[in-house]
Amino acid sequence: MNWRIILDTVKIGGWGTTAVVWAAIIAAVVSVIRYRAQIRIFVHEVSNELAKASWPWDVKEKGFKRYKELVDSTMVVVIAMLLLSGYVAFWDFILVNVVGKLTGGGWH
Repeated sequence: MNWRIILDTVKIGGWGTTAVVWAAIIAAVVSVIRYRAQIRIFVHEVSNELAKASWPWDVKEKGFKRYKELVDSTMVVVIAMLLLSGYVAFWDFILVNVVGKLTGGGWH
């Protein structure tokens, strides 16, 4: 890997920016070396938890049927979002007009 190419692409203001980029690279490398045991434990725990998760698709099915649960869940979310946005828009319209009428602004 040619570090000079990477540093030339992020070079904004001269040697100061280059120094900051090098400092960030060195800090990242030192952090990975220093905390490698904790990082390894974290990655192992994350992979164990992901193995326990229930994924929204059926690995036994083929094609579009495989994602039926995912599509159904997405449709529920989209419909709920549309209903909620309609509810908020309705009450916003009512309250704007009521407050406008009370303060003499008139109906919109």
